[in-house]
Amino acid sequence: MSGLAFRRVEPEILDQLSEQDPRAVGSRRDLKWINVIMAQAPIAAGLLRASLVKPPKRILEIGAGDGTFMVKLARRLAPHWRDVDLVLLDRQHLLSDESFAAFGALGWKVRPVQADVFDYVERSADRDFDLVTANLFLHHFDDEELGRLFARVAEIAPVFVATEPLRGKLPLVTAHMLWAIGANDVTRHDAVASVRAGFAGRELSALWPAGFRGRLQEGRRGLFTQAFVARRSEAAAA
Repeated sequence: MSGLAFRRVEPEILDQLSEQDPRAVGSRRDLKWINVIMAQAPIAAGLLRASLVKPPKRILEIGAGDGTFMVKLARRLAPHWRDVDLVLLDRQHLLSDESFAAFGALGWKVRPVQADVFDYVERSADRDFDLVTANLFLHHFDDEELGRLFARVAEIAPVFVATEPLRGKLPLVTAHMLWAIGANDVTRHDAVASVRAGFAGRELSALWPAGFRGRLQEGRRGLFTQAFVARRSEAAAA
């Protein structure tokens, strides 16, 4: 499988650049196109609708970036998910004025939090969310770190939904071809690294806490996405 049989997590260039670095700005712009190519927004919105019995009131997005992706989800979900209290967590302060205004126009209250994800989920008193979600974020961590993260996420919300890179031949070939859309050197490097660090089969499910009382759903969605849903049973939540 061209070295794809197992995950290989390696540093990505974007994570090492300052938020104002021109190469970082360009790469974040590329990522918006990559989300479109991967159909991440419709995939994630469909998973969210199917995974929650009733509309959530409090949502936490981890690895939220500049909020652009969540804005796309909010526009799809806001007609039925109203008055949402949204926390956008990222280690950099990237939320744009445009995204902030877009959430307000939809009736969602947004609060950006700049913090390390582990510090936040392990030490913050802010908990009791209805939903935690992540997009193209989990693949940055090795299995031990993911196990640690999942242990806390399972405690603070009954539903967790993630859309991640699918580790496979087609995604890898496509990542190598991103020069065709004008992606810069940072994006071209990180896209390949993301696929090699991505997920296949039921690898995320295997890292969810043992003894979890609920349903785990994992598998390929579309051509490039590995989706994961953990939904606590109502009996366990009571």
